[in-house]
Amino acid sequence: MAARIDLTLDCADARLLARFWKTALGYVDEPPPAPFATREEWLAQFDLPEDESADDAAWLCAPDGTGPRPSLLKVPEPKTAKNRLHIDIRVPGHGGPAERWARIRAEAGRLEAAGGRVLTEFDGHHVVMADPEGNEFCVAAASPG
Repeated sequence: MAARIDLTLDCADARLLARFWKTALGYVDEPPPAPFATREEWLAQFDLPEDESADDAAWLCAPDGTGPRPSLLKVPEPKTAKNRLHIDIRVPGHGGPAERWARIRAEAGRLEAAGGRVLTEFDGHHVVMADPEGNEFCVAAASPG
């Protein structure tokens, strides 16, 4: 059996990044683990310091339960260097190179409107972007097949 992975992203504002990544990936807030009704109820069992709250983290998942689950965790340290691991958002669809590039650019524009920013365009191939806190990711065409 293959291992399942989750992706954890340290951040300054978990709610801000959760909104962005839900828009970028089409994900939703992950429900709290059973038998808990809320994340607050689940977190209460851990005896966290008083200055930590449910707003200090966010958990996301694909609506159909597939794919890795991103966790966004507030940390006191700022981002200081380039990511060593990044997410590639693969834009689906068929067609020739010009059509694929148009879809990539349209997706990059949609993510800019959601708070991301374009860092570099590799014409005809992919766009390097940053989320609202500067975490790099790429927008590229999905592999055929």
